[in-house]
Amino acid sequence: MGKPTGFLEYERKESVGEAPLKRIKHFNEFHTPLSKKEQERQGARCMNCGVPFCQSGILIKGMVTGCPLNNLIPEWNDATYTGNWDEAYNRLRKTNPFPEFTGRVCPHPCEVGCTCNLGGDPVNIKEKELSIIERAYESGLIKPEPPEVRTGKTVAIVGSGPSGLCVAEYLNRRGHSVTVYERSDRVGGLLMYGIPNMKLEKTYIERKVKLMEKEGVVFKTGVNVGVDVKAQDLKKQYDAVVLCCGASNPRDIKAPGRKSKGIYFAVDYLKAATKSLLDSNFADKKYIDAKDKNVMVIGGGDTGNDCVGTSIRLGCKSLIQLEMMPKLPDERQPNNPWPEWPRVCKTDYGQEEAIAVFGKDPRVYQTTVKEFIANEKGEVCKAKLVKLESKFDKKAGRNIMAEVAGSEYEVPVDLVLIATGFLGSQSYVTKAFGLDLTERTNVKTVEGHFKTNVDKVFTAGDMHRGQSLVVWAIREGRDCAREVDKALMGYSNL
Repeated sequence: MGKPTGFLEYERKESVGEAPLKRIKHFNEFHTPLSKKEQERQGARCMNCGVPFCQSGILIKGMVTGCPLNNLIPEWNDATYTGNWDEAYNRLRKTNPFPEFTGRVCPHPCEVGCTCNLGGDPVNIKEKELSIIERAYESGLIKPEPPEVRTGKTVAIVGSGPSGLCVAEYLNRRGHSVTVYERSDRVGGLLMYGIPNMKLEKTYIERKVKLMEKEGVVFKTGVNVGVDVKAQDLKKQYDAVVLCCGASNPRDIKAPGRKSKGIYFAVDYLKAATKSLLDSNFADKKYIDAKDKNVMVIGGGDTGNDCVGTSIRLGCKSLIQLEMMPKLPDERQPNNPWPEWPRVCKTDYGQEEAIAVFGKDPRVYQTTVKEFIANEKGEVCKAKLVKLESKFDKKAGRNIMAEVAGSEYEVPVDLVLIATGFLGSQSYVTKAFGLDLTERTNVKTVEGHFKTNVDKVFTAGDMHRGQSLVVWAIREGRDCAREVDKALMGYSNL
């Protein structure tokens, strides 16, 4: 372990974020990493518990605690404490092929499971992960490692999000010839266009993709499988096809006036903003402009928060964020003990920025849209909102959020962003391959496996399990690669 009394001697420290009113002037990452000395001291806080929940990745009441990748966290905490950063990287890469991504965007369920939560603050695991991988790049430790022998087997991967990249990484490492098809103009899927640049600068994705190309992975962008390339042709050309197309079918809002101009899905808004930023630093004007507009974000999750942060950077006039559910408590309650995921109110970077700019939290709880109101040009100009309350529904057999009679009120709105989640995979891909689906329109497989009902066709990531965390997509990709490898070779050493 690090230092037997480290968790008693040292307090948790985190990287310092740039002040909200300064960081909203740019789209770059805004945290200053801890010093090397302080990172090593933070590693001393790890107790190497008898039961390290931090690396367990188990579900408790439907919520994950511990790392789904089963990262060897106590081992690389100890290695950094003793100054052995190379060994820390070697242990980290055993389980996680993309710590440069998870170290930035993962909500760190590892820290939720940390035993230090029982008497204080958890070990700073997420920042340690990021510091290890970035130091490995800076020191030249990371170099292309193409396989010494090729197996002669070919694999097509459709989709270059975290699960697709992970499948490609492991199968190429095994010696199979891997080609990744991406319908967008850049590789990365959700990582590239679903997550704003201030959370994950795209240079880090490009750095990893270039490394994978030097190791032999072929990327084909601007190719929409199921439209530009027939599914049957892909099956004939390759020994295996892995579909990692994500759960990119957005959930809509059913309210009168929905067809009014100025109402967009969050994923389209975020993609347009990031693409315009990368292509021209917004000079091309090919983004959904929020300047001087009254913006309403519908949805309180990470995507909704990203819309808040992006809208503020684009100069919105006002901002409101709707959440259907009640506000969570500010502190963990007795009925929500460790190591369960803490059901507490989280104020993320976007909400922090809204508070700094507008003087109040943008979130309005237990509220939804009853009607969108358009002007004579068909543009949304107002929204009629209604308050909600929890009521038991006999037909459903559970509590539902029901409208409170007489609670309607109107707010001015020029731009509406729908961030209410996703319903599953897009039908044109699943139909092209003739795949069986679950009730939630995810691709159906035998539980715990990744082979579909179609010969030679596998699936992984959100397309398989539904909308989830990046770290779960990587775990799915790793497990799927092992199953594909076994199908191709009769055994797997992945």
